[in-house]
Amino acid sequence: MNSHNGYRAMSNECNPKTDPSEPMVCQIRIKGHLGCQWADWFGGMTITREDDGDTLLTGPVVDQAALHGLLRKVRDLGMPLVSVICVQPGQADTPE
Repeated sequence: MNSHNGYRAMSNECNPKTDPSEPMVCQIRIKGHLGCQWADWFGGMTITREDDGDTLLTGPVVDQAALHGLLRKVRDLGMPLVSVICVQPGQADTPE
């Protein structure tokens, strides 16, 4: 389905079993270690310090605006962003 400006309407037809009202689960990897005291500042995300010196922030993210807010906080800390992975709940558990 095309709109008047040439962009296609987004749909969830590729995976109709996902519920768009459920938040995505995101894992944000940053270079350097954060202490657990930062969990509240990151909206209760789980903070995991990896042996390689990275920190993983993991938790539900309700929408793109919330994700951008988290990434803005990473930027404000001055820590390098390594990666961002977001999946619908249960998607990581399904075989490919």
